Amino acid sequence: MPSECHILEGYFSIEAALDSGFRDVHQILIDESKRRDRRLRALRRQAQAAGVPVIFASRAVIEKSASGGTHGGLIARVSERRFCQSDDLLPQDGAAFIVMLDGIEDPYNFAGAIRALYAAGVDGAVIRPRNWSSASALVGRASAGAIERLPLAIAESAAEAAEFYRGRGLAIACAAKTVSSRALYEADLTQPLFLLIGGEKRGVTRSFQRSADLPLRVPYGRDFGQSLGAVGAASVIAFEVMRQRRCKSL
Repeated sequence: MPSECHILEGYFSIEAALDSGFRDVHQILIDESKRRDRRLRALRRQAQAAGVPVIFASRAVIEKSASGGTHGGLIARVSERRFCQSDDLLPQDGAAFIVMLDGIEDPYNFAGAIRALYAAGVDGAVIRPRNWSSASALVGRASAGAIERLPLAIAESAAEAAEFYRGRGLAIACAAKTVSSRALYEADLTQPLFLLIGGEKRGVTRSFQRSADLPLRVPYGRDFGQSLGAVGAASVIAFEVMRQRRCKSL
């Protein structure tokens, strides 16, 4: 087994890693008290088909490698995550929907945003260079395995990613409260889109807001002067994109 291994925890993360192929799964450890767990039989068969060893171990051995207490008696030793090229995120058919998460520092917020984006059907996500390896187990659990399934690419900056995708025919959108912002539910989100979601501290820079083709404002149900967090903004906008595109296809 390679010396550089990372840990994934819980059923959903490990199943997703086996399905997606974005990591090599070296070994799966299952709490020996779960030998007769029917739910794990399918996972064991899946691992066997992929040539991944499954070992029953004591709870103490699993606890020693796990980062928390929500692993459910199941961990996997895996390789580094493999990232895609920016072009690889573009779909073969249909209008592209690519989202960049920029500057999100909290791993729970990052996981929550990824979970929402995956559920809403985005084609892929772009992130800045950062070593999330130390938080792989946490992000995997908190995203219900979505981080292991969603194609990811790396860009040095939001401006670089926007320039790349604008050159591929995508309109550049961002969540921003500006004079020129369009209300989310009045904007045409059926066109190919690159959407920037800013992080907890910086948000979206003014220079990016000015250069965006489609700055978007999320209408509120009452007077409230604060912005939505990254998870809320990503969820609301991504599902509105999904809604508009489904309605258009009917």
